[in-house]
Amino acid sequence: MSKELIRLRDLCMAYDDELVLDHLNLYINDKEFLTLLGPSGCGKSTTLRIIGGFTAPLSGDVLFDGVRINDVPPYKRQINTVFQKYALFPHLNVFENIAFGLRMQRRPDPADPRRKTKLPEEEIRSRVLEMLEAVSLKGFENRRTDALSGGQQQRVAIARALVNRPKVLLLDEPLGALDLKLRKDMQIELKRIQQQVGITFIYVTHDQEEALTMSDTIVVMDKGTIQQIGTPEDIYNEPKNAFVADFIGESNIIDGVMVRDKLVQMYGRQFPCLDGGFAENEAVDVVIRPEDIDIVPVEQGQLTGVVTNVTFKGMQYDIIVDFRGFKWLIQTTDHSPVGARIGIKIDPDGIHVMKKSRYSGMYGDYSSFSDEYDELDTVEPEEGGDET
Repeated sequence: MSKELIRLRDLCMAYDDELVLDHLNLYINDKEFLTLLGPSGCGKSTTLRIIGGFTAPLSGDVLFDGVRINDVPPYKRQINTVFQKYALFPHLNVFENIAFGLRMQRRPDPADPRRKTKLPEEEIRSRVLEMLEAVSLKGFENRRTDALSGGQQQRVAIARALVNRPKVLLLDEPLGALDLKLRKDMQIELKRIQQQVGITFIYVTHDQEEALTMSDTIVVMDKGTIQQIGTPEDIYNEPKNAFVADFIGESNIIDGVMVRDKLVQMYGRQFPCLDGGFAENEAVDVVIRPEDIDIVPVEQGQLTGVVTNVTFKGMQYDIIVDFRGFKWLIQTTDHSPVGARIGIKIDPDGIHVMKKSRYSGMYGDYSSFSDEYDELDTVEPEEGGDET
C-alpha cells in the first residue's frame, strides 16, 4: 500500500481579491507521478508554488510526512523544482551546473561537529556522474550548456534538481518550450527518470496528452477547485462531468434522459448502455468519444445525419456530422465525403452517462469546428432528414 507523503488541507489562495484556490484538499503518495491538469488560471501552478514554499496560502495547511510545513522556507524543504525556464549557468559546463547545489552544501565536520565542512570532491563527482547516467547524459559533463539541445538542457536542469536527493520534484510545464517531437520524446524520458530515481514527481500542465502519457494520478482542476482525481484510464473513460469530458480528449456531450438503469434516451431514441444508479427519467449528460462511433449504412444506423466537414489527420479522418443541428465529431479510418448521409452505431460500452452539473450545455458541439480549418462551405441537413 502506498504511503501518503504530502497532504494539502483546505487550501485557499487569492490574488487581488480573486479566489484562485477554493478550499482545496489533496493527498499525494510517496513515489507517485501526479499531474495537476487544467486550463490557464485554474490554480495548478499556485498549488505547486505552495507545495514548494514559494507562496504562502491565505488559509489551510501543507503537511509533509505528517508535519505542517507552511512556515518552512523552500531551501529547507525536501523538495526541488524544475521550471519551464531552466536557468542554467552559461559560464559553467554541464558537470558544474549539476554540482552547483552540492558545492553550496555544508555538513558537520566529523572531527569537530561544531564546525561545518564542504562535501568531499570525490562524493560530489560520484553523485554528479550518477545523475548524468540517470538522465542519459553520460559523457556530456564537459559540454557547454549553450551547445546542448533543448531536451538536453532540460535533462541537465532535472539532474541539478535531483542531485540533492529530494523526496519530491516539482515540474512546472517544463516541456512548454520544446517542439512537438521533442516533447513526446521527453514525456517518455521523464517517466523513465521518475521510475529510476524512485521519488515523487508533481507535474503541472495544461496538455492532456502529457498527463495521460506520464501520470499515475491526474488531478483535473478548474477555477481553483478539483473536478476529478483518478488514473489516466479512469479520467478518460469515466469523466465526472462535462468539463472533464471535454478537457480530456475529444467528446460529444449530448442531453439525454436515463430511462432506467442501462438504458438512456437521446434524440427520442433509446440506447443500451452500461451505466446505472440514476433515477428513472433523470436528465443526464451523455458522453460519446469520437473513436467509439461506427459509421454504417443509413438503414442500419441508430441515428442518421449529414457530413458537413472532413479533415484528413494522417491515421484517421475527423468527420463532422450534423444531427438535428448538433454537430458530432467522429474519428474513423473510413472516408465519408461532405454532403453524404450516413448512419452511426454506438456499442453500449461506448456510451458514458454523467450527472448534470454547472458545466452542462457548455461543451460537446462541434459547430465551430470547420472554422478552424477555414472550411466556410457546409452542407445543411435536408429538411426532416435526421431520422430517430
